[in-house]
Amino acid sequence: MVINKNIEINYSSELINYEDSINLMEKRVKEIHLNKKRELIWLLNHDHIYTMGASGTEKEIQGELDAPLFKTNRGGRITYHGPGQRIIYFLISLKDRKRDIKKFVNLIENSAIKVLKEFDIEAKTFPGRVGIWVVKNKQDYLKKEQKIGAIGLRIKKWITYHGLSFNINPNLKYYEKIDACGLKNYSTTSMQSLGINISNDTFDKIYLKYFLEDLNKL
Repeated sequence: MVINKNIEINYSSELINYEDSINLMEKRVKEIHLNKKRELIWLLNHDHIYTMGASGTEKEIQGELDAPLFKTNRGGRITYHGPGQRIIYFLISLKDRKRDIKKFVNLIENSAIKVLKEFDIEAKTFPGRVGIWVVKNKQDYLKKEQKIGAIGLRIKKWITYHGLSFNINPNLKYYEKIDACGLKNYSTTSMQSLGINISNDTFDKIYLKYFLEDLNKL
């Protein structure tokens, strides 16, 4: 793995309360801006919760929700978080890098696509649909692409926070009550659903390898 001494990498083994994570990130962004703390990549899991980003509306809810709904300050629409879904929060300063949010989002997406490729899963992105979409599992093309990773970011003083949610083995039934990311008629998948058993530790190691390599080029 590429090591960047300016970035702290923090792994949380327990389920992290969503609102607590927002408060921690807000505080850390201020500290990074004031050069009091290093940049941070935080890998964790949340307990069951639906979060609605700045662009979300109540129309994206299709039934009585099975978990609390939290209106958050990240970009994007409604999504689900819960056990079995790996969260990566990127508190990264773009002040001394390319100040290009689209390139940074592409970096997050492409790192996940490279992880999937190691397991012979082909994924891609689609214009107007931020996130990671599986199109082929080993030799079999899916009838319709399925989403395995969602991205929602917020930028403050050119410092990013929030980030990626990637489905390793969550209970996908929670997605049935929402139009995830505001999209109708699309389904969600996971590594487990694709026949891949992978631990958080393995995913973290592979993902960070690709992300940090490409971040150094930004």
